[in-house]
Amino acid sequence: MADANTPARKPIGRPRGEQSENAARRRQQLVEAAIDSIVELGMSATTLATVAKAAGLSQGVAVFYFKGKENLLVATLRHHYEEYNALWKSALDAAPDDPVEKILILALADLDPRICTARNLALWNSFWGEAAARPRFAEICEAYDRERYDRLVALCEQASEHAIEGWSPIEVADAFDCMTDGMWIRLHITPDFMALNGGRQLLARQAATIYPAYTDRIMELMKASLE
Repeated sequence: MADANTPARKPIGRPRGEQSENAARRRQQLVEAAIDSIVELGMSATTLATVAKAAGLSQGVAVFYFKGKENLLVATLRHHYEEYNALWKSALDAAPDDPVEKILILALADLDPRICTARNLALWNSFWGEAAARPRFAEICEAYDRERYDRLVALCEQASEHAIEGWSPIEVADAFDCMTDGMWIRLHITPDFMALNGGRQLLARQAATIYPAYTDRIMELMKASLE
């Protein structure tokens, strides 16, 4: 029988907090490697083996954390959307308290160099191309895109009194969304077609056309966004 004064033995193994941190780090490492694999090899050629190799880990580690390719791709898509959401929400939070200015700043966020990169555009287009055939991808895209779209429509409704006649809030929101989506696709297919600054200028011109009373302020915001 152990002496009552004898210190209790510490449990063998790593502390639970350290285990959780290591697991999160490994998962993140695999997600980043999945992005690299998708960009380099494409979605169909990406496997747990290619991802594990890119991460410098064994395939067994990838299987342990994600079980299969589908789960890893889902985690990668969610991670990418979380980064994107954090960026546009931060941009809106820092924007002036004016709906027209917020609309332009939200649109300009899509051309932020932290998110609008060749790597990210390749990833977005890969997932979009698979969404129709993969319900889990489609559900994730719909949930995240809906949050941003609803915010954009709400801003367009608040700014409706400043819009030229004939433009409904939905039409304004769709115009900006289609424009930035189109830029992302075009920049992915033909990277040299247009510089990000050129895209920002087009967004500003569209905003000034819809909200002519704000033209001077819109141009100020656009110039401030130029690199």
